[in-house]
Amino acid sequence: MVGQLTIKLLGELEVKQQGILLSLPQSKKTRALLAYLAVIGRPQRRDHLCKMFWEVPDDPRASLRWSLHKLRPIVNTDGHVRLHADHNSVLLSPQTIDVDFKRMSSLRPADVDALDTETLELLATTFRGEFLEDLCLPHCPNFEAWRLCHRDMALRLHMAILRALLRRLQDSPERVNVYSLVLDRLTKEIATVDLPERWSELSVSGAGLGKGARDALNQSPRLSRPGSGLVSRTFETDVPSPALTPIKRSQDIRFCKTADGVTIAYAVCGQGSPIVRAAHWMSHLQYDWESPVWRHWIDALSEKAKLIRYDERGNGLSDWIAEDISFAAMIADLESVVDAASLDRFTLLGVSQSCAVSVAYAVRHPERVSGLILYGGFVKGWRKRSDSHEVATHEAMTALIREGWGQNNPVFRHLFTAMFIPGADQVQMDWFDELQRISVSPSNAGRLHEAFGEIDVSDVLSQVTIPTLVLHARKDAVVPFQSGREFAAGIPGARFVDLDSANHILLANEPAFEQFVREVTRFVAETTQPRVIAP
Repeated sequence: MVGQLTIKLLGELEVKQQGILLSLPQSKKTRALLAYLAVIGRPQRRDHLCKMFWEVPDDPRASLRWSLHKLRPIVNTDGHVRLHADHNSVLLSPQTIDVDFKRMSSLRPADVDALDTETLELLATTFRGEFLEDLCLPHCPNFEAWRLCHRDMALRLHMAILRALLRRLQDSPERVNVYSLVLDRLTKEIATVDLPERWSELSVSGAGLGKGARDALNQSPRLSRPGSGLVSRTFETDVPSPALTPIKRSQDIRFCKTADGVTIAYAVCGQGSPIVRAAHWMSHLQYDWESPVWRHWIDALSEKAKLIRYDERGNGLSDWIAEDISFAAMIADLESVVDAASLDRFTLLGVSQSCAVSVAYAVRHPERVSGLILYGGFVKGWRKRSDSHEVATHEAMTALIREGWGQNNPVFRHLFTAMFIPGADQVQMDWFDELQRISVSPSNAGRLHEAFGEIDVSDVLSQVTIPTLVLHARKDAVVPFQSGREFAAGIPGARFVDLDSANHILLANEPAFEQFVREVTRFVAETTQPRVIAP
């Protein structure tokens, strides 16, 4: 019988064979590669791994071969081959490997209360420290963004477990004291945590920059607690432009409370007239900041404006535990963010289901919205469109979401990825696939999908009184092209732009995204001109 290989990631990386601690290579990148393959558990293209860990001048394919050579004696023990590599891809087979993080990767904070106390105490002992706390790689931005997102996810789960234990063990003061001390330490660490002093950057397409460019980059994130009680984290990065003129990327992540007590995370970046991007599902402020799927959106929208983004309830860095995730709650989240950001007048951008949220907000608060931009949205949700075949399809999809979302088997997430970005390359598809898993739980994904089906703003379209720009991808497989036309036809004076793309999320290298940016830039300039008050 093959001996079980144990890989521990919650703390410093450890590998054991039948309980015996194995010696690991000195190279941090080689150890990080092992950790990454252990978590992913599916074949990874060599090109993807090279971009994640090695700079182009360093002959990345040779570096990858060297690292794999160092890892084989560690994982291929007892004559059992766990590390498989061919010319195109690499796989660390998960069948005979016990990874502490993967044991709880499908567990979300919202699921903790359903576990018995003994199980919770066992899980609490699994956390020896932060996720891969000894493997910070500031010059590998793809890996570092992945590590930080998993660190945050693990930290959130750890704290949820500790809080649940404190509630249950009130009659055992000694045990409560132990868990209370750990929770206090984690809370203090959140308030003082520093990310790496230097963090290399990605180009807009997600490909790595050259070594000389990377050496010029710098990041100094920090946490602060303003007098308003909001918590903020700033990420700053100097990114060389083609002319080698440094351009500072900086986002400030803050938190606010809604009227029903839900914590909403929002981010601010750029300078100029404010643009608020209403939240859609499957977002994560920190992960999206580095993502080759969303980064070019963020950069383009914040180039000449102040961009405010937020994760809606149940998603990303916002509270995952929320009793109400209705359409009304989505509007309330937008209202809370706008108030917390102290915005008087701004451009409102809706994307996908947040187009309807944006319309409802604009009708309710026309004095605050200078212009309304709607991309890839729908007027009526799938249930309200009263198509029996479509309703049956979406009800089946809801069931599949609850069963398949967040599981180690990525087949169902691949299906979603292919629908949202069929024109993506492998790197973009891998990022989006991972985004689905870390941004929303299976339960919340199912609840949100149901809530989207109940959306209907058809009765208020005629009440929109502000300038409106509607854009829609012609071959969008997620939201039909006709849905965009319905917005433009129903809103008085709305201008409609037909984009030649099949991607629901426009990618950086396609002409449709360039057209989107041109149209949005012109519209914002036209609608944010200073208002002239007649004498």
